[in-house]
This record gives sequence, structure tokens and C-alpha cells, in this order.
Amino acid sequence: MTSSLRPALVIFGALTVICGVLYPLAVSGVAATVFPAQAAGSLVTVDGKTVGSSLIGQSFSAPKYFWGRLSGTSPMPANGAGSSGTNFGPTNPALIDAVKGRIDALKAADPGNTAAIPVDLVTASASGLDPDISPAAARYQAARVAAARQFNTNQVLALIEQNTRPQYLGFFGEPRVNVLALNLALDQTGR
Repeated sequence: MTSSLRPALVIFGALTVICGVLYPLAVSGVAATVFPAQAAGSLVTVDGKTVGSSLIGQSFSAPKYFWGRLSGTSPMPANGAGSSGTNFGPTNPALIDAVKGRIDALKAADPGNTAAIPVDLVTASASGLDPDISPAAARYQAARVAAARQFNTNQVLALIEQNTRPQYLGFFGEPRVNVLALNLALDQTGR
């Protein structure tokens, strides 16, 4: 028995060092060299103060800001330590009731807006941390944000266009707007 136990322990120890120490150090080193901003969390700073990450959604609720995707994380929205979705299926009555409530809240926040509400404004993302919304979701909110900031709606629409990122490599995914970047662009206008 000792003859078979010793090689097993040696292999266990070697694999622990290789997979648990050397490989993570190598991957972290390559990431820090090749993608330093992403490896550090893609932190966004304004005047030397960190205000968020371009990779993790944040909760905005003031009318003068664009609102992002809903978050199903707990105990608070956009909790980076607790990534999770709502796990409700499309026919679940709880999801249907939640979506109806979100539609009512959007209509109450902007009663004059009669446009169709984009689905990403009333459903949570799979991770609960999605930092982006569709250009349609941003355009839907443009009039509310413009009114709250006393802007011309065309100015806000121009900012949306400037902050719309295309599909990855021209064909993966959909065009998207980073909510934090768009809100920071709005704040830089001074209103």
C-alpha cells in the first residue's frame, strides 16, 4: 500500500503546484502584460477618483442619468461579489409580473414617451452585471435625460451615437452602449 500511496501523493503535490500556483501566476502575468487595463479590472477614474468599472454594470436611478440593465444580484443591485441572474423562465408568472412592474415604472418616469420599450430595460442580464444597453434602450431614455438636464434631445442622441460601440470584430454580438461611459460623457457637458 505504501508503494502506491507515495506516487499518488507526489502526483497530487506536483499537480497542486502546477495547476494551483504556476498556471495562475503565468496567466496573471500574461494578462497584466498584454491586457493591463482589463487585468486591473478596467477601472474608470475621474479626477483621480475611481468611479466604477467599464466591465461591471452600476445602478443609476436619477432621471438625469441613463439607466442600465436590471440586476438580479443580491443583497444589492450590481453586486460584483454576487453575480447571478433571476433564473425565471419566460413563462414564469413572477417574471411576467416583474416585467409589467418595470414597464409601469418606465412609463411613470417618462409619461410622454410612447415608443416601444426595449426588452433590455425590463429584463435582467444573465449575470446581473451587464454594463451595456442596446442603442435602442439608450434612445428610448434620451428625452427623459434631456429634459432632466435641460438639453436638446438631439444633443443627447449625438452623445449616444458617439458612445455606441460596434459588434465585436464586426460580426459578434450586437452594437452596445456602455452606461457608465455615457453617463460620464453627460456629466462632462457640465449640466
